[in-house]
Amino acid sequence: MIKKVCIFCASSRQVAKVHLEAATKLGKILANQEITIVYGGGSVGTMGALANSVLKNQGQIVGVIPKFMMELEWGNQNVSELIIVENMSERKIKMLENTDAVIALPGGTGTLDELMEVIALKKLGQYANPIIILNTRGFYDQLLLFFEKMADEKFIRPEHKKLFEIAVEPGEILTKIKDAPLWDSSAIKLAAI
Repeated sequence: MIKKVCIFCASSRQVAKVHLEAATKLGKILANQEITIVYGGGSVGTMGALANSVLKNQGQIVGVIPKFMMELEWGNQNVSELIIVENMSERKIKMLENTDAVIALPGGTGTLDELMEVIALKKLGQYANPIIILNTRGFYDQLLLFFEKMADEKFIRPEHKKLFEIAVEPGEILTKIKDAPLWDSSAIKLAAI
């Protein structure tokens, strides 16, 4: 049963319409399934599109935002709940609390930082739940190739490429979460990669 998901997304006001549409569609899907969303607390970009869609469809969305961003007036005051934390590190920890899955939409350095941290946590057995990457219009293709390169160069084992699942459309995400294989964190006991 999926009750709560963490979504990493972006605050850029200049992203292509296709990314805003994907965030809007995902927000509607999750709200209609009564799944609570935890996200970065912003009001613009794909963050804003996601939040607006969830609220329009009577869903629950919780924003988690650092104090300095609130001082810059970046916080979305319309969300179901807005949690203010001290810094970016605390934000990432809070966003993952009690979630059943993580979904990463296309984004910039902040989204990439969040995504890489949760993948590393899962690899180390510190986060057990599914991680879904929404690869809208091939946005993450180069990152996926980089994972191949890391495996080829023996920085990760081939099975580490299974730490996450890829979705092309928002409509695939719930199925991807439900069908995601359990991660065997016993692999962290191995001395080598």
